[in-house]
Amino acid sequence: MVGKKVTLRVRMSAGEAHYAGDLVNGSHIVDFWGDVGTELAIRLFGDESLFAGYDKIEFTAPVYSGDFMEYTGEIIEAGAQHLTCKFEAYKVITLPRDPELADSAADVLPEPVLCGRATGTLVVKKPLQRIDHADPEFQTK
Repeated sequence: MVGKKVTLRVRMSAGEAHYAGDLVNGSHIVDFWGDVGTELAIRLFGDESLFAGYDKIEFTAPVYSGDFMEYTGEIIEAGAQHLTCKFEAYKVITLPRDPELADSAADVLPEPVLCGRATGTLVVKKPLQRIDHADPEFQTK
C-alpha cells in the first residue's frame, strides 16, 4: 500500500476567487487534499476516515479562477489504523488573461506548476474498517 497514489483534477471556478485579480484562497487546495486523502483511506480501509492533521503546508505558486488543478496524494506510511500521505497540488492549465485574446483562451502548461505540498495523517479505527470493501490493489500481498 505504501506508494499507492490517487489524483483528482478540478477547475477553479470564479466563485472560488477570493482576492483581487481572481486569486483563489489557499484553503481550497487543502479542501481538495482532504478529498484525495479520503479516497486513499477508502481504498485502504473501506472507510472515509477522520483527518488527524497536516504537517507543514506550503503554498508555492498562486492559483487563479479558471486554472485546472491536479491534486495528488500518495501513501508514504500505513499502520493498523492510520495512513500518512504526501499531498501535492499542480496547476496544469491556466488562462492567459491577455486582453488581446478571447476570454475563452487557455494555455496548457508545458510542465505542471507545483502550487502546494504537505503531508497529512488520516485515522480509521479498527471497528470502522471494512477491508472486504476496500480496493484489493491497496492491500498488502
